[in-house]
Amino acid sequence: MDSREAAERIDFLSREIERHNRLYYIDANPQISDLEFDQMLEELIRLESKFPALKSPESPTQRVGGGITKEFSQVVHKYPMLSLSNTYSEQEVMEFDERISKAIGGETEYVCELKFDGVAIGLTYVDGRLKSAVTRGDGVQGDDVTTNVKTIKSIPLVLPPGDYPGEFEIRGEIYMPRKAFDRINDELRTQLMDDGYDEEEIVERLLKNPRNAASGTIKMQDSKMVASRGLDCWLYFVYASELPFKTHYDCMRKAKEWGFKVSDYMVKDYCSCSVGCSFYNCFLEPKEKSFITQVRFG
Repeated sequence: MDSREAAERIDFLSREIERHNRLYYIDANPQISDLEFDQMLEELIRLESKFPALKSPESPTQRVGGGITKEFSQVVHKYPMLSLSNTYSEQEVMEFDERISKAIGGETEYVCELKFDGVAIGLTYVDGRLKSAVTRGDGVQGDDVTTNVKTIKSIPLVLPPGDYPGEFEIRGEIYMPRKAFDRINDELRTQLMDDGYDEEEIVERLLKNPRNAASGTIKMQDSKMVASRGLDCWLYFVYASELPFKTHYDCMRKAKEWGFKVSDYMVKDYCSCSVGCSFYNCFLEPKEKSFITQVRFG
């Protein structure tokens, strides 16, 4: 195989692997077996090893990890990454609605979404390619964790052709699924028991909760270790100098079409923000209590 043939094959494998990543991790509609997927990835790794000049920064092999980051550089946010206010009172929500109605003097459209509790992240795309991934930090600047974020399979490295802006930032929350958290702790417990630690020492060394585990994982120096931990990400807001849509709701529906993992638990309504309270309360039914306790709306 010469360089031209290798380039064509690498391009084909890269596109196919990313397509199947989306089908599996975003659409929940896998179309090939794990074995077939692994065979394509292994072939791509072999070709990139044989023809290193053809390896792209957006190659699916970046998801395997292996890069070591000694120090995370600081990046100033183009758009400040502010924190959200919260409340546990329906009365305060109604008072918020009254202030908004008086301020704009007209009808208000509210969008209600789930609030995911993880690590806030800003992903910048240029010409459909992931350029950088930056943590919230102090809201003005954060850490560049691009190498580690590339290991998260639900985050697109390259977008398929679409009507997205030439440059935009999409924000979301990186989290550790409960299944991954339990798996890591089970493996860690087994290792500690084999090493002779007693129960009290083992409990002290186990991961304490998924949120802190996600935060610690995304700042690990070894991206291969990050890849092994099974992080995931939900996206919930788009920034750009010019967006093709006027409303947040339409932007997020479109972001889902572009290939991003966007929650289906999102509603909008032209009414008082009592819709937000109704949306929240529907998740407080006994069968849903373990799933959600917070709601974003505005």
